[in-house]
Amino acid sequence: MSSSLFRTKKVEQSILDTEEPEHALKKSLSALDLTVFGVGVIIGTGIFVLTGTVAKNNAGPAVALSFVAAGVVCALAALCYAEFASTVPVAGSAYTFSYASLGELPAWIIGWDLVLEFALGTAVVAVGWSGYLASLMDNAGWHLPDALGTRDGAEGFGFDILAAALVLLLTAILVVGTKLSARVTSVVVAIKVTVVLTVIIAGAFFIESKNYDPFVPKAQEVPAGDSLQSPLIQLMFGWAPSNFGVMGIFTAASVVFFAFIGFDVVATAAEETRNPQRDMPRGIIGSLVICTTLYVAVSIVVTGMQHYTDLSITAPLADAFKATGHPWFAGFISFGAAVGLTTVCMILLLGQTRVFFAMSRDGLLPRFFSRVHPRFKTPHRPTILLGVLIAILAGFTPLSELAELVNIGTLFAFIVVAIGVIILRRTRPDLHRAFRTPWVPFIPILSVCASLWLMLNLPAETWLRFAGWMIVGSVVYFLYGRKHSRLGRHEETVLDGTVRGPRGEDG
Repeated sequence: MSSSLFRTKKVEQSILDTEEPEHALKKSLSALDLTVFGVGVIIGTGIFVLTGTVAKNNAGPAVALSFVAAGVVCALAALCYAEFASTVPVAGSAYTFSYASLGELPAWIIGWDLVLEFALGTAVVAVGWSGYLASLMDNAGWHLPDALGTRDGAEGFGFDILAAALVLLLTAILVVGTKLSARVTSVVVAIKVTVVLTVIIAGAFFIESKNYDPFVPKAQEVPAGDSLQSPLIQLMFGWAPSNFGVMGIFTAASVVFFAFIGFDVVATAAEETRNPQRDMPRGIIGSLVICTTLYVAVSIVVTGMQHYTDLSITAPLADAFKATGHPWFAGFISFGAAVGLTTVCMILLLGQTRVFFAMSRDGLLPRFFSRVHPRFKTPHRPTILLGVLIAILAGFTPLSELAELVNIGTLFAFIVVAIGVIILRRTRPDLHRAFRTPWVPFIPILSVCASLWLMLNLPAETWLRFAGWMIVGSVVYFLYGRKHSRLGRHEETVLDGTVRGPRGEDG
């Protein structure tokens, strides 16, 4: 039984499965499309909101260093993702990579984790988008009934109609085709990047050097309940909770990490890329470099425009321009934030459906969901199912307390992928790798340590919720996935001990 739980799926078989007509996705994406996807999903609420929160509570003007620290953690993971995505250009991202290196049970666990990560991420961002749009509508004199507004903090029965409508609209676009999704994303990303560049260029004229003093505020001892530092850090290392100082920078990094979530979604589109060996590394690493540069520049500008103690928590960029007497920029930034969140929702939803599709093609989920649309060549069945479920989730559920589950799920995926790179290098050194992670195993080990460090900075409640979801996933695997696995049902052990891959359909 132990050996069956850790049986691996050969890379050659994974690639061969993508050529089955009824289960093959259309290859239409370029390196530019992938980069746009990455920028589109990374630049979201994080850059428009978190900058003020962590600068005021944790790092001061040194929040720029927090973005650099979080970016380094993502860069280490990106190098590992780039090697896997170019070597195993198959839908599913970390799930597919784990199946090829760690085995079936670890692959199921990470796939189950990604389903939660992308579902909650999509729903949370949709609710945030709803709030921005409702605010813009109120400014124009259009008011939604309370029962149809956002559910965060609301009491009684209600349904966030705007959040649900956005998810359903994006679901329809994804069913029609990935290339259409890329075109829509390109337009929205252009608007979003324009807003960010406007903040950087225009804000640079209002910087006052005195606002950078001190750049790294002196550490302050605070009551444990008032610190964002994780109780796990205090328990394991014995450090007293503190804001600001060097530890404040790292605590802030664990918070602003949410602003980087999404670059790994690019890897889920590997199967739909025309030249994945060349374009996947470019798309993954390129989008991360662009966004990290923009994040650092924005944080430097906004803390230079207004002293960190005076920054707004809810809308720091917009309010910083108001404080300098330029309210027009504030409205422009709010508009850009509302428009930009649509691409975040779309690409997170795309990532989730591709993971679900890959798991169903392997038989770990019902094979019914692995057939593509005869005309559009998209996984329409899981897209529609998940789109409807997430629309209901976003409409009925206040999700602010669950948002941190997205962080821990992403970091867990980073750890699994980094370990997988080391293992596959040892077990399959013969594979052609168009991109090779440098300094293996040093870089993957460093990626594991950095990701684990940020995980430890998350609240204990987040760990408990994550453990609960993993337990549910394990039950589903043993009751269904293990019994219906194509690899398990069709493998044959021959005399010399080698294993043959799946043969034919399993009906």
